[in-house]
Amino acid sequence: MKSETWTIQQVFQERRQYKVPFYQRAYVWTLKGQWELLWADIKDKANERLTGVKPAPHFLGAIVVEPQERIALRGVDTAHIIDGQQRLTTLQYVLTGFRLAVRELGIKEVDSFLSSVLDNPHPDTMANPDVEVFKVWPTFSDQAHFTASMTSDSLTQLKQRYPDHFTQAGNIRKIGSLHPGSLEAVWAFADWAKEWIQANGAASAEALVMAVLQDLKVVLISLERGDDAQVIFETLNGRGAELHATDLIRNHLFMSMDPATEDPAQLYETKWKQFESPQWKQGETRGRMTKPRLEWLVYNLIRAETGQEGDLARLYVDFKDYTKTLTATRQLEVLDTYASHYLDLLTKKGDRPIAGFGRRLAAYDATTTHALALKVSTANLAPSDQAAIFNSLVSYIVRRQVCGLTTKNYNNTFMSLLRQWSKGALTHDAFKALLGVSQADATRWPDDAEFTQALVHAPLYPGRLDAPRCRWLLTELEGYLRSQKKSEEPQAPDLSNLDIDHLMPQSWFEYWPLPKGDKGTKIEADAAYLLELTGGTLSDHQAAIRTRMRTVPSLGNLTLLNLSVNREAQNKAFPIKQKLFIEHTNLSLNTKLIALDSWDETTIAQRGALLADAAVKIYPR
Repeated sequence: MKSETWTIQQVFQERRQYKVPFYQRAYVWTLKGQWELLWADIKDKANERLTGVKPAPHFLGAIVVEPQERIALRGVDTAHIIDGQQRLTTLQYVLTGFRLAVRELGIKEVDSFLSSVLDNPHPDTMANPDVEVFKVWPTFSDQAHFTASMTSDSLTQLKQRYPDHFTQAGNIRKIGSLHPGSLEAVWAFADWAKEWIQANGAASAEALVMAVLQDLKVVLISLERGDDAQVIFETLNGRGAELHATDLIRNHLFMSMDPATEDPAQLYETKWKQFESPQWKQGETRGRMTKPRLEWLVYNLIRAETGQEGDLARLYVDFKDYTKTLTATRQLEVLDTYASHYLDLLTKKGDRPIAGFGRRLAAYDATTTHALALKVSTANLAPSDQAAIFNSLVSYIVRRQVCGLTTKNYNNTFMSLLRQWSKGALTHDAFKALLGVSQADATRWPDDAEFTQALVHAPLYPGRLDAPRCRWLLTELEGYLRSQKKSEEPQAPDLSNLDIDHLMPQSWFEYWPLPKGDKGTKIEADAAYLLELTGGTLSDHQAAIRTRMRTVPSLGNLTLLNLSVNREAQNKAFPIKQKLFIEHTNLSLNTKLIALDSWDETTIAQRGALLADAAVKIYPR
């Protein structure tokens, strides 16, 4: 590589265009972050020139470019910016702002100097004059605003092009408006330059321009034949915390394209551009780690395709290893396919079975299933087969949760399942067989007997299910019960705003006597619990209290109610609750309660058995 110290005038005076490659990020410098500091440096140099002092050069760091071979007679020389696009783009905004400022003030003497470092001459000899006239050409997402700002002949025209960004008084809006970077930068530097020149006289305009062109310098590093631009990009940018693995992946994709057979511009527009949108940049947390959504997509894509565990710290390396036999076009096609399915999974919207899977497990931390879910969703399977596989996976997770089994080994469990399933026929039967093969507590799929026993007798809420999971279980039960009878509303509506109610309240002591008619107290309940815990012998009264305490959080005693109705019922006796059901609920979960004469341990167990039978069908083994 060749390294030289250049003034800004030397950087821009040649008939050359510095192009920001497709794979680089958009323009991100801001008023408070960089522009004000740069303006302060420029102003200091201009003030020194006004006092007759020869300014010492101010270095802006290194710019790395890769000159491109020109293969046609028409056109300008071009160089790809490997590092330094933010600085070169900003300097063009600075000079454009100065040009608009001096035009506003009627100072014509420096206009030609500015044109020589802003506009490439002789458009009649260019292959694409609309583009090649610019000294810097930004990445796709910035091109429209860059062109609109850079080609404005005056500040008035700039305001006309962006009317929504200015107040009626003609000032750029400072509140409630997000400005394009090009507009805000050009306007800021024009405003500062105009104010400074007015304060120092028209003759000072030359000092201001020369402060930029002569007193600001960069170390320009030009790569030569044999230099690996990709390695240099990674080395220069890999240190920064703001650079994500997917930035390096984008760089890798577009630098590795074969220009003879692949069209970078077309592939960017149709395949990659979607990943520049905010929905792919938003952070998502898995465990203790927060990464942009796009990184989680790539991470799960690699796991789904290879069956390997993967490592977020090595995401870029793992991606390169996985794609080493694929063309850049094929890599982007795979990314595009997985992105569509992954969004359905996360947003829980759409008609694909994976969206339904996402909805059904929304209450669970099911991120350990994502690679497996993507494998199922992108496999060449009928939607009905995919839905059946997802139903088995939901059944596995829900049954284990209800039965109080651990979730700690899920990552290894689902990755092992993915690897084993990928080796054979991708069928539902094969999936079920693999899911049900283990008998170990850490990985087994509970059978109907164990699941039913837990549903009828185990403490579900509070207990093995938190509120969102319990509410969703009751919602799915409501949907099933509606499907089993003729109903004006066969599908359950959104029940997420309903409250979980214990039909026999958790504080039952005042209004709910025990089966023999005697009452219990909270003190007695605590004492009976401790006695049972230590292996002591319970009296009949204490045994009845313990049975009651175990029954209250079981499935048979749980339902959904409007929050205001639940508050009104509170700990009241069953007849009062029953009257409220008649007046305020039409859920299938509650309709049979209206006909009952009493509500006790026996009726709770009976309802629990009926609901358990429904749950076995909803979550089949």
